[in-house]
Amino acid sequence: MRDLGAGFRYFLKGQRWVARHGKQYGFGLIPGLITLALYAGALVALALWGEDFVSWSTPFADDWSSPWQGLFRGFLTAVLFLLGLLLSVVTFTAVTLLIGQPFYENLSEKVDRDVSPDGTAPESGLPLWRELWISGRDSLRIVLRAALWGVLLFALGFTPVVGQTVVPVLGVVVTGFFLTEELTAVALQRRRVELRDRLTLLRSRKTLIWGFGTPLAAAFLVPFVAVFLMPGAVAGATLMARELLGEETQEDGAPAPDQQSVSR
Repeated sequence: MRDLGAGFRYFLKGQRWVARHGKQYGFGLIPGLITLALYAGALVALALWGEDFVSWSTPFADDWSSPWQGLFRGFLTAVLFLLGLLLSVVTFTAVTLLIGQPFYENLSEKVDRDVSPDGTAPESGLPLWRELWISGRDSLRIVLRAALWGVLLFALGFTPVVGQTVVPVLGVVVTGFFLTEELTAVALQRRRVELRDRLTLLRSRKTLIWGFGTPLAAAFLVPFVAVFLMPGAVAGATLMARELLGEETQEDGAPAPDQQSVSR
């Protein structure tokens, strides 16, 4: 339970950090706004033409009598839109991080320097194109894992009682774990921590990850809210990554010891 509370505190610390660094927060909003516009357009298109797509893909139901044809296709249309919405929630972070790689790398480095005792931040030493390739490749792997969980949970959703109570909660918890992996990857990739090792690291502190990721996943169900929380989420994930790796961290960006001696 202590780790659960600690994870939530990292979520709040990240939001407080960007609140104190307005310029970084403003730059961090740009990728989320771009992704939101793209996803909003896709969901609107799905809402407008989803029914036509279902009708085209189910020609065997053309001769069904009323009301069965309408009920069947209406159900499939609703399922299609809900799957699109779930996919947008699961992939929103990955796509935003991919689009905003330079923005979030810069923000994460600023957080590291702010809280590091010596005022430095780890650097990958890789060219930007290589970082983008690794980020895109790893994000695709995570999205595929999350999609498998999504299909499983969707199928379990048809189970009476459990499907309407336990499954939605599990969905938010699972989504929170994968969101946290994507967010901590910004800091961990700079430290050259591979995907398999990142997953092992996160699984070793599951309650900490759930404490951070579950409230974030619940908030990210509303993509417009996700845009404004994303910069703070990256900042909080960077702080949490330092704890996972056992790195020393100064609270609230206090001056480093050498800076304190100079000021005296």
